[in-house]
Amino acid sequence: MRDATPQTIYLSDYKPFGFDVTSVELTFDLAPNCTRVRSKIAFEPKADAERTFFLHGKELKLISAKIDGTDVSPALSDDGLTCTVPDAPFIWEAEVEIDPENNTALDGLYMSNGMYCTQCEAEGFRKITYYPDRPDVMSVFTVRINGPHPVLLSNGNPVSQTEGHAEWHDPWPKPAYLFALVAGELVAHPGSFTTRSGRDVALNIYVRPGDEGKCAFGMQALKDSMKWDEDVYGREYDLDIFNIVAVDDFNMGAMENKGLNVFNSSAVLASQATSTDANFERIEAIIAHEYFHNWTGNRITCRDWFQLCLKEGLTVFRDAQFTADMRSAPVKRITDVIDLRGRQFAEDQGPLSHPVRPESFQEINNFYTATVYEKGAEVIGMLRRIVGAQAYDKALSLYFDRHDGQACTIEDWLKVFEDATGRDLTQFKRWYSQAGTPRVTVKDAWYAGTYILTFTQHLKPSATTPDPQPQVIPIVTGLLSPSGQEVVSSQVLELTEESQSFTFEGLAERPIPSVLRGFSAPVVLESELAENHAAFLLAHDTDPFNRWEAGRSLAKASLLDMVRTDAAPDTQYLDGLRAVMSQGDLDPTFRALMLGLPSQSDLATALHDAGDTPDPDVIWTASEKMRAAQAEHLKEILPGLFADHQVPEPYKPDADQSGRRSLANATLSLLCRMEGPERAQRQFDKADNMTQQLAGLSVLLREKAGDAALKAFEEQWKDDRLVMDKWFGLQVMQADPDQAVATAAALTEHPDFKWKNPNRFRAVFGALAAHHAGFHAAGGSGYKLLADWLIRLDPVNPQTTARMCVAFQTWQRYDAQRQTLAAAELDRMLATPTLSRNASEMLTRIRGTQS
Repeated sequence: MRDATPQTIYLSDYKPFGFDVTSVELTFDLAPNCTRVRSKIAFEPKADAERTFFLHGKELKLISAKIDGTDVSPALSDDGLTCTVPDAPFIWEAEVEIDPENNTALDGLYMSNGMYCTQCEAEGFRKITYYPDRPDVMSVFTVRINGPHPVLLSNGNPVSQTEGHAEWHDPWPKPAYLFALVAGELVAHPGSFTTRSGRDVALNIYVRPGDEGKCAFGMQALKDSMKWDEDVYGREYDLDIFNIVAVDDFNMGAMENKGLNVFNSSAVLASQATSTDANFERIEAIIAHEYFHNWTGNRITCRDWFQLCLKEGLTVFRDAQFTADMRSAPVKRITDVIDLRGRQFAEDQGPLSHPVRPESFQEINNFYTATVYEKGAEVIGMLRRIVGAQAYDKALSLYFDRHDGQACTIEDWLKVFEDATGRDLTQFKRWYSQAGTPRVTVKDAWYAGTYILTFTQHLKPSATTPDPQPQVIPIVTGLLSPSGQEVVSSQVLELTEESQSFTFEGLAERPIPSVLRGFSAPVVLESELAENHAAFLLAHDTDPFNRWEAGRSLAKASLLDMVRTDAAPDTQYLDGLRAVMSQGDLDPTFRALMLGLPSQSDLATALHDAGDTPDPDVIWTASEKMRAAQAEHLKEILPGLFADHQVPEPYKPDADQSGRRSLANATLSLLCRMEGPERAQRQFDKADNMTQQLAGLSVLLREKAGDAALKAFEEQWKDDRLVMDKWFGLQVMQADPDQAVATAAALTEHPDFKWKNPNRFRAVFGALAAHHAGFHAAGGSGYKLLADWLIRLDPVNPQTTARMCVAFQTWQRYDAQRQTLAAAELDRMLATPTLSRNASEMLTRIRGTQS
């Protein structure tokens, strides 16, 4: 039957747990359908605290319970148990039975292809044993595992290992959400790292037999992360061993469990033959992210789940710094902003909008969002810009010293910065409490040597932020002369009022402003500057991000005109693009990004915000016309660009080679629009790496010449599940709008469509949701197909279902017919008798809020 009406949890209701947990001992006797878990937990009552003894527990069969060795009979509920306990330290013991094999939700202890695995964040530990499953309860864990498996792993350091038995001890107190256990037929790819204090740390990446050859890159990324965290943040690893395990069935990318990171296989396994350059960069970043959590998330964790952004926002910011140092800082910034606008801005502008730190939730798993992660990281970046790099470093050192071993709040975090810098951050804190994307308007004035920039900020009221107040917005700005020389270098202008002016004096001629350099704040910038402002910046700006942004703005303005009036593509944009593409000293990756266009969803948002009703088919047609115009306008230089950026050297997934391949493949796509598919076919046939092979196949599919290549690709890679995910997704992404839904539906009939595997499900339906014109097909077939499959998936995996519901979040921006069709599917899902709490909350929010 359907989950009971979910209870809303409020930040304001937080109360500390009434007991300290001084030690935890767990013993697992593994069996697929009847694993026994014995717990022995030492509790101490806290002085002056409410002492209701409640332990979370879900889907557990209680075998026995004892206090200080005496049997007790606790009161059981669907959510846990309560019991009368002594008003003094005591030992709680319990034995429970669980069924890992049938745990298809993939949280708690479950099985994946015969391997035991855990996922306990956010509330999975309560499906393993009875425990105060909350992040502010931290304790030292000792774990004993019994089972007929060659590899038996848990957190911390190994104490003893014999055939069929292992014991692990983690000396660092941690909350239950960081507990991990893995057992199975696994092979280790070993390595080692010597910390700056001289300690030797054993490293292992555990994989299924046959995947050993895909671990070397991940191992090097781990070592690079450990070294970087020492050099940049002064953080040294604190255990004798660090293990990573690759798991095929995993709801997320990876999990930072102390000393035993569990990874979705797609986020750690890599090889030249099976992984693209983008895969390699993603793996490098995710490994860094999970490792960096050792300090920003594990040693210092969050007091409650409302503070999730404390660990995730900071760690996303740190992994972005790492990637910028390892690769290209400007390119990293541009790609992060593309992702931010595509995911987080859409979240901010729709029914799923919420503050970086929410005030309430019903299902915490629904708040692992772009707002918490990506916008949370942007808030950290703004804080660093405002106080300066040196003050930031000083504050972080104080944060680690003051709060090591604690579960903290945003207030603790900001207090560290106030104490380290002397600044009052009361107004800055609004970034954590106010939902939505601020809009900043800029206009200028010139008076005989004095130049004035005036900024106005506006935040639209919302259900969670009914009366928004001005925020602190750091606007990094430089001034250029009419000849393109920088006359005022970048400086941080702090916008703190609703409207505020900044004056620059002593200038010989009217300058051209370069505003919001490096995208210094997550805002929408609306310009009232000169009409040719963007074209000038595209030609002359010294800030790489703003130069890219200028080209993006011109492309977007032209595309919107094409959508509204069927205008021709803007030659000013195309001329500027040709000038940039002809500039051989620019980073190839940067030039490849310059060829990119605003997403079709982004164009739909812009039209909706302007009061227009977006038509996905018209938007798709305009985007295709612009691609053709790019090809025609650049036809004289494209062959040279393609030839000059081939990579004859042995394959490396580094920034240099990746950049050359990205530009060559971007030009290949344009060349084939004019010449036909022959070049793509040759590249596909000769490719010695997945980047080139997949790029060739993608163009062939778009050019309707890919049937043979698609079959050959399937035959070559049918036994590699991660490559086959690419095969499934690419067909949907490259389908014409009128074929996208039919393509996705046909793929669900393929014998290798293992829909219970999150990666495979997302490969098909994530691609469909991202196909703007396809998903929003006028007849509603995209809505219906996805709803059918979400209804089917929800009883099996509520978390993946809830996250896929996000595809519907923009339904109200379209025409009345599409709204009616989408609403019908939302209502049909909401009427499902077995609907999970996860999906119910998401669908209710999406369906019920008017834009």
